[in-house]
Amino acid sequence: MTLELKTLPELAATGGANVALASLTGKKVVLYFYPKDNTPGCTTEGIDFARLHADFVAAGAVVLGVSRDSVKSHEGFKCKHAFPFELLSDADESLCEALAVIKMKNMYGKQVRGIERSTFVFDAAGKLAREWRGVKVADHAQEVLAFVQSL
Repeated sequence: MTLELKTLPELAATGGANVALASLTGKKVVLYFYPKDNTPGCTTEGIDFARLHADFVAAGAVVLGVSRDSVKSHEGFKCKHAFPFELLSDADESLCEALAVIKMKNMYGKQVRGIERSTFVFDAAGKLAREWRGVKVADHAQEVLAFVQSL
């Protein structure tokens, strides 16, 4: 079964609106999942996607960041770092579950459920074109951009 945007849930987003992922069919879509707002790796990753945002737009892509944080938390995070893209709140983990990004992780010696840093690119037809799991932040946004530009 091919994963498609039309099968994914609508989520609350920064900017005061909900985002129905199905409505983005016709554009390339980059969904990057990160564990938590305002943490070092997540901030670096967001800044990297923001730095390349104009190139993603030029390639016909929409970039969306996703975590389980609240929209209020996302609004502060987005404003603090001037992210030019929306952040989606997946507080009920519906999108995380659909894309299987919730994993057991070690944090300070304890097992906790959390988001495994992952990125998904959907083509203009709304079909999953590529996924990255267990992402390392360094150079990741550039790698995703190169892939998007090749579509």
